[in-house]
Amino acid sequence: MTQHQSTQTMKPATAAKKLGVYLEATPAEFREGVVSRAELNALQADPPQWLRDLRRDGPHPRPVVAAKLGVSISGLARAGLTEPLTTEQIEALKEERPEWLERERATQAEVRKEAARLKQRDRENAESAENGENGD
Repeated sequence: MTQHQSTQTMKPATAAKKLGVYLEATPAEFREGVVSRAELNALQADPPQWLRDLRRDGPHPRPVVAAKLGVSISGLARAGLTEPLTTEQIEALKEERPEWLERERATQAEVRKEAARLKQRDRENAESAENGENGD
């Protein structure tokens, strides 16, 4: 007995998140429908002009804004930035280098440094366990 596999679909918000774009800036036909896995793959493989424009100019969702500024999403919130920003606004912030941005970048750098240290420690612990060095 063969089962018919249904087409996997997702809400526009999920598809927008996977595409890295701000949902409210997408065309109405994208926001009002559902997106199949095949459609998402097609959008990623050969983005239409509206998607290329959004990715280039924005407005960008918070995860993209945070990544472009080199800070965390929490850092954006601490700075009071809760709305999507355009590429132009992001570039202006990078040029202005406000105190909050420098502080959040430093915080993010420390978080990455600590994550790398923990990853190295875990790797060394795993190697020790593989080699039978359990400290007994």
